[in-house]
Amino acid sequence: MVNRCHIFLFTFVLCFTGNISAQQLNSYELEIEQWKLKRISSLKDKNGWLNLAGLYWLEQGNNSFGTGAKNKIVFPKGSLPEFAGNMILVNGVVTLVNAKGVNTKVNNKILKQRIIFSTDSVNTPTVSYGAYYWTIIKREDKIGIRLRNYNSEVVKNFNGTPRYATDSLWRFNAILKEPVAPTTISITNVLGQTIQMKLLGKLIFSLNGAVISLDAVEEENQLFIIFGDATNGKQTYGAGRFLYADKPDAYGRIIVDFNKAYNPPCAFTPFATCPLPPKQNIIKFAITAGEKKFVSTYKY
Repeated sequence: MVNRCHIFLFTFVLCFTGNISAQQLNSYELEIEQWKLKRISSLKDKNGWLNLAGLYWLEQGNNSFGTGAKNKIVFPKGSLPEFAGNMILVNGVVTLVNAKGVNTKVNNKILKQRIIFSTDSVNTPTVSYGAYYWTIIKREDKIGIRLRNYNSEVVKNFNGTPRYATDSLWRFNAILKEPVAPTTISITNVLGQTIQMKLLGKLIFSLNGAVISLDAVEEENQLFIIFGDATNGKQTYGAGRFLYADKPDAYGRIIVDFNKAYNPPCAFTPFATCPLPPKQNIIKFAITAGEKKFVSTYKY
């Protein structure tokens, strides 16, 4: 027996789903082009994903660092002296102690010793040496170093990501069915860690004659969707893609635009800790819109 609720939702979505008119098409294509340029700019930004040069998890106690092979933390060749000092992790607090004669900076100031991370801190300082910058990050029970190279060859040679041709047929009106319970969902990342994220509801729209439902979580006051589809591992990144959408308008409608589907950071670098699509967000159809697989020739 067909679920009456699904029939109602399907009819509702169909009533509000329509193609973009010919008059709107040029402005829509311009919108997507501007979105693509903004996307490229964000990836190449100093805080983007392309300049990552390392991710190192700290052990409790002393963590010697530098480019020498005897260090616990071995930075890329040419980035630092052979022995640059120690990063000491004790009870969630990381203290940087520079080696003698090594002018590593903390927030652009040369300091012999400084706490650079605490689980109670609001702001985490930036440590730098030459073109290399790093901060301390925490992922559940792991505390580590995220290293960036501001002279990255990846950034210099990046001209964008392959994409499907813009097609307004991949732009849908959807409705948001708010959750009754639970109000969070489990999201697992590439490290195998599972966290709870706030569930805003299920985005519901029609695709290929079927009703599609995608769990949406909250991020930066928007709906954030982590999804997979039949193109993953073939034309697109194997571990799914991301998509943002604005919250409902005055009529309760939401635009779901797969032309703005994009690769997670892990598609560009091995030094990210991306969330994976929950099983309920795996679409059995091929979503031939948005960013395709990125193939880098750079060898880390």
